[in-house]
Formats: sequence, structure tokens, C-alpha cells
Amino acid sequence: MKSGFIGMGNMAQALAEGFVKSGMLEAGDICAFAPNQEKLRKNAERIGFVPMDSVAALVEACDTVIMACKPYQVEGVLAQIGELLRGKAMVSICAGWDMEKYSKYLDPSVRFQFVMPNTPAMVGEGVLLFEEKNSLEKEEREEIMRLFGSLGLVEEVPSSLMGIAGAVTGCGPAFIDLLMEAYADAAVKYGVPRNTAYRLVSQMVLGAAALQKMTGEHPGSLKDKVCSPKGTTIVGCASLEEDGFRAACIHSIDAVMNRKNLD
Repeated sequence: MKSGFIGMGNMAQALAEGFVKSGMLEAGDICAFAPNQEKLRKNAERIGFVPMDSVAALVEACDTVIMACKPYQVEGVLAQIGELLRGKAMVSICAGWDMEKYSKYLDPSVRFQFVMPNTPAMVGEGVLLFEEKNSLEKEEREEIMRLFGSLGLVEEVPSSLMGIAGAVTGCGPAFIDLLMEAYADAAVKYGVPRNTAYRLVSQMVLGAAALQKMTGEHPGSLKDKVCSPKGTTIVGCASLEEDGFRAACIHSIDAVMNRKNLD
């Protein structure tokens, strides 16, 4: 399957690298176009994909087109390539551009799937949200789900929940990065070298997530197992509650959703 990225920003790079590292696609079977040709060619040298000098050339060369530009650029790109997309499969990772919105611009012959990935896909630990509503052929969709499944967890989500699910999984890595940085700062404050602090905190977060995923236990239950009566951990938990930790997490998603509603 020859796949082509329109846009090669951070998310597209994560996907392209992930596809190659997983062995699902050969680097030579991936094409990409981006307006900044110098940056595109540097990324091509690093990842191994084929850089294209026009968006039209990319669409003509590929079986599956992955729309990965900025959401505000989509309409302009479609105006250039609408006719060339006839009869092809398209996957879009542009936030807010679901099947209903694309249907106003695409010819009915274009087979479409909206996917919302996140950056951990680059290391095979991503979350790939597939909009339930799509127009791909059954076998074609299964193949594309296997491709994205090589990068992490594929979850089918109703159209009405793509926004909130995408806010949690797409923005969440940055929020967890903030948490990791804060706990590393705390370790440094009490004498742990910076690089050691980052290694310890990263492994702690990875381990806690892996334990919950493996056991399926409620996070609160796992937390209780660490908190012994009059112990150190419960004191820390109480401090987080006093500072509104859980409320702050929920408010961060509220802020994202409210910002989305303004767009």
C-alpha cells in the first residue's frame, strides 16, 4: 500500500516513523508533501520517505492519502486536489474534520476515515481513535486499522465522542509531561541529579500505567494499595487533594473543550 502524507509536522512524523519501525510499511512506500521543501527533505533523509515537490504529484502516486496538514489548511488543499482524489482512500488526522464535514467537500467516490492519533504512536504506545462513521470498504478499513494498530491501541469511537476522546488522548501526553517535569523538579530539589530524576519519573509513570492496563483494576484501588495507614503516600495524596489536583486535571480538559467550541 503506497501511502502519502499531506503535511509532515510532528504528528505526521510520528506516524511515518512508527509505520517504518513497526515494519508495516517500507520507508520507500511512504511519500510526503509539505510547503517547506527544505525541512521536508531533511525529514525524508532521517525517516526514509519519498519527498514530493507538489501535492498533486503525491495524490497521483499514492493509493491512500493521509491528510495531516493544519486544520485551517484543509479546505485550501481540497480545492487543489479534489478531482485527483476521486476513487482513492483518504485518512484524515486533522482535528475537527470528521466525516460529516469532509462530505461537504469530497466526491462520493472518495473512501474516507477520520483518525485521531497521539504522539506516543512514534514508539508504538499511541492511542489511535477511529471515527465509527466512515466510507472505507470493509477489507480496506481492516487493513488501515492493522496499520495504525501497529502504533498502539486502536479504539473505535462514535462521531459524537471523537472531540472529548481526542482531547484526553491527544492533549493528555503534554499534561503528563508537565506532571513528569514537576516530579523530576521535586527530586532535583532534594538532591537527585536532573537526568536521574527524569529516568526515575519516566519509569514510574510507565510502570503505573502498565500495571493498571495489565490488571484492569480501578486506579483508585491501585492507589489504595500504596497508601498504608499513617504512611507517607497517603500524606502526599492528601496534599494533592488539598491543592485540587483532580479538579485541575478535569479543568484542563474543560479548557480544551471550551477552546474547541470557540473555533
